[in-house]
Amino acid sequence: MTTKRTRMSAEQRRESILAAATEVFVEFGYLRGKTAVVAARLGVSEPVVFQNFGTKSALFAAVVRRAADQVCGELDALADLPAAKVLAMFLDPGHLAHVHDAGNVGSLFAEAASVVDDPEVEAAARDATQRFATTLTGILARGRDAGELGPHLDPEAGAWWLLSLVASQRFRRATAPDAAGIEARLARATQQYLGSATGD
Repeated sequence: MTTKRTRMSAEQRRESILAAATEVFVEFGYLRGKTAVVAARLGVSEPVVFQNFGTKSALFAAVVRRAADQVCGELDALADLPAAKVLAMFLDPGHLAHVHDAGNVGSLFAEAASVVDDPEVEAAARDATQRFATTLTGILARGRDAGELGPHLDPEAGAWWLLSLVASQRFRRATAPDAAGIEARLARATQQYLGSATGD
């Protein structure tokens, strides 16, 4: 007796391609990542990938947006924790280093932000960053309103500060004489400022 193979829905097929493409782009990067490798990991022909996404840049843009969904979902799942604790977890030097390590989903965002002359990828990178800012703004506002953070804290400005801190972490790791020490001090200074932010 043969087992009847269940045909994937269009949505399931797209999701399976995105999952495989995420693995490939995390492993090889955007430029070296090949759609042929994505197809091979799924056991389909390369045209199937293009039928679903059109171009490699459209596929990468979709991967970036999907990864942003996952990151924002993980942050939203921490809503029951005190905002100050979420902030401490976010600023932990080990966490920031992990975000930038090769082979982690976080490296997708840094690479997407560095792609130029590709409107689809640029738009995906911009949208992902703005979504992160919106999510962090909500966390900081919640902490301010609960009295955990400074009463005059500007949550939106604080969110963009945090994103800038994350984006520049790779630079500090490469150039600071005591990168680990600098990261720990920056984390403490940021927590102190956000916890005691005062008006002008």
